[in-house]
Amino acid sequence: MAIYLDNAATTALDEEVIQEMLKYMREDYGNPSSTHSFGRKTRAAIDLGRRKVANHINAEPGEIIFTSGGTEADNMAILCSVDDLGVKHIITSSIEHHAVLYPIEKLAENGKIRMSLVDVDEKGHIKLDHLEELLQTKEKTLVSLLHANNEIGNIIPLKKVSELCYNYGAFLHADTVQTIAHYPIDVKELGIHFMTCAAHKFHGPKGVGFLYISNQVKVNPIMRGGGQERNMRAGTENVYGIMGLVKALDLAYTHLDEQVAYIKDLKFYMIKRLREEMPDVQFNGDAEGDSLYTVLNVALPETDKTEMLLFNLDIEGIATSGGSACSSGSNIGSHVIAALNVAKNRPVVRFSFSKFNTKEEIDFTISKLKMIYELPVVN
Repeated sequence: MAIYLDNAATTALDEEVIQEMLKYMREDYGNPSSTHSFGRKTRAAIDLGRRKVANHINAEPGEIIFTSGGTEADNMAILCSVDDLGVKHIITSSIEHHAVLYPIEKLAENGKIRMSLVDVDEKGHIKLDHLEELLQTKEKTLVSLLHANNEIGNIIPLKKVSELCYNYGAFLHADTVQTIAHYPIDVKELGIHFMTCAAHKFHGPKGVGFLYISNQVKVNPIMRGGGQERNMRAGTENVYGIMGLVKALDLAYTHLDEQVAYIKDLKFYMIKRLREEMPDVQFNGDAEGDSLYTVLNVALPETDKTEMLLFNLDIEGIATSGGSACSSGSNIGSHVIAALNVAKNRPVVRFSFSKFNTKEEIDFTISKLKMIYELPVVN
């Protein structure tokens, strides 16, 4: 039995998305920059897709720039803020994704900006009073924060953060890679300047995403060459990737309410079963509060098999993560978990769910955890 519980790392392609992409691989394969009929057809498809994406988040089509994914979009938002908007101060937190932290740290190291870290509480929520304190500066400031943390799932009060940024004249970059297509997002209501997306987090293809850039700000491209993406990102467009993203986003928002209810039920079912079956289990972040319904980060009891727990689960056919998949090749522990002061002797596992998971899979996973911990398993 193969069970995939690592959907925060990537999701399986939806069959309807595959079929949509195949059309642009087999039939409508023209270069959208070409003036002949093949090119005009794919250009029209991209333009329609851009309008659809914009409609889903209440943006204008010209505010959507297709990218290779969330990392490029994050880097573009941050670098353009410094190069084109005159930002000299960036506020972020110690538990951000490295696609945000690393470029900010490099800018600070090179003396281009001053970097500030907003405090987080014991559950991983940012402290709004400290954020307001950090915003009290005469420097042009960018606030760059995850809408929802990719490891522990905590959700920030984005509207309140936006209001603080507005009050102090700061720009706001929201990394919504884990939340877009999982929650309704209205960029105009929220007052966001930059917002990032990666299609593979909601059953779309890898290697494609977008950056929302508000019409309120004017920035220049960081990739130069041709005039693609309205002169904002050079390079031939990833046509079938973009069309897969559009289809996946359409499907997600069409079925949003039912999928939220279904996946949230899976998460809380696993919380209940873990409490019943595993002694001294703990949940990192705010698992039952302001948290992603797709993510559950668990601190399990210490065991002599701690270092091999993920490997042992994998042997049993269960795919999970010890944190962010982007750090899985590193020997350094999760910076997010370290910020929460979770006991180092406890193995930490991130379970993340999708519409393709079932309660039977959760029961199977818990039975295998009990077997690894040599606890009695009741059939």
